[in-house]
Amino acid sequence: MSEAILYDYWRSSASFRLRIALNMLAETYSTVPVDILAKAHRSEEHLARNPQGLVPVLEIDGQMFTQSLAIIEYLDETRGGAFLPGDPVGRQRVRALSYIIAMEIHPVCNSHIGAHVMAITGGDEEARTTWMQKFIGEGLAAFEKSLESPETGMFCHGDRPTMADVCLVPQVYNARRWGVDLSACPKLLAIADRCAELKPFVLAHPDSAAR
Repeated sequence: MSEAILYDYWRSSASFRLRIALNMLAETYSTVPVDILAKAHRSEEHLARNPQGLVPVLEIDGQMFTQSLAIIEYLDETRGGAFLPGDPVGRQRVRALSYIIAMEIHPVCNSHIGAHVMAITGGDEEARTTWMQKFIGEGLAAFEKSLESPETGMFCHGDRPTMADVCLVPQVYNARRWGVDLSACPKLLAIADRCAELKPFVLAHPDSAAR
């Protein structure tokens, strides 16, 4: 079986998620950088991989897959159930936590939204920062509330990382990059910091991916 190929941008939250997931599985893969700042994601070559012009794209098992959470669930189904609990209620909770980030926070705080905020405000960097702080801060505050559950353990659900943790860590990285006040989020910060000590998360970090 040929090695997987990850079409990746080092600072993309969605790519960061998938790097963590692949590392957790010890899945061998090579990386092809897609430079978003240079608009490589809008090239004909990349649009042939993903008509949305987004990263990541994972070429694996003879297929070309898009959408990070859909890919992670595919990996969960085909490589031993690493990311979702075994029970239906647990799976629902992990998906719900993951979706708070991937479907509520991330879509309004990604790079092309930030660029649009800059465009409509005449390049106002403060406006973009305020936007990011508002939506990331509000979303993570809701995530923090969702952790007030007996199902929360050392990690978002129980005592091993799941898809929820894979989503949380990149979002906390972004929150810190944009100067979001996370003082009211001690639970999620403790979990993110706990994850940051694990090798799959360390190797996936943008500071490692950029080298």
